[in-house]
Order: sequence, then structure tokens, then C-alpha cells
Amino acid sequence: MNLYIEIENGQPKNHPALEENLLQAFGAIPSHWMPFERIEKPQLEIYDVLDQEEPEYQLVDGIYKDVWMVHPMTAEEITAKKVATVAAWNNRFPSWVFNESECVFEPPTFYPQDDKSYYWDESIINWVEVNNA
Repeated sequence: MNLYIEIENGQPKNHPALEENLLQAFGAIPSHWMPFERIEKPQLEIYDVLDQEEPEYQLVDGIYKDVWMVHPMTAEEITAKKVATVAAWNNRFPSWVFNESECVFEPPTFYPQDDKSYYWDESIINWVEVNNA
């Protein structure tokens, strides 16, 4: 699936179009349309911020592409995220420990890696198999 984007006054105009649609409409790719490459939305690291929900269309190495603007959180934003995560946790399981690098609470023993289902029992500080009987 080849995409093209219309260029007007050196800037992308509207949204990319399928090559097949342009060929049907114009019989050829018009000279003011440039190749376009769709780039998937990035997976953010735990302390990254996506500046906007839609990408910008930019010329990169001679091809217009989706460009996603991502920046690392400031120290203040990181602190606020940690505080909010701890507050939302509300000490549900006191034995669990806050992992600052991942900004999550983790159990003292990891979830069993088998095909069974478990729930956390804080009274014994361990996972208990769900009885599906």
C-alpha cells in the first residue's frame, strides 16, 4: 500500500492518499504529490510524554512521514506521577513494594508462571490458586 501526500507551498496539505485512488482520479501521480510513509505511534517508556495524539507530517530523508513528538518527563512530572501512583494504590497490599524505575507496585513473590489462575492473599503474603471447581 503506497501513500502520497499533497504538497502546497512546500508544506503537506490534508492527509495522505492511497496511490490507487490518485491513479483512478488523475491517471498518474500528480507532480505536487510526494511519497508518504506511515509511522506507527511509538510505545512510550514509563517516564516519557507524547506531546500530541496526532503525528506531524514532516519531510525526512526525502520522504514525508508521520513524526511523533515524544519527550522525557521533567523531574517534577516524574515526581507527580510517582505520587499519583502511590496515592491510587492506597496501600491495597502492604507487603507489595513500589518499583520507582517502573512506577508500579510489585508483590514480594512474582505471579506463578504456569497455566493456572491465582489471586493475592495478603494474610499469607503469597499467591493462592483459584479453585475452578
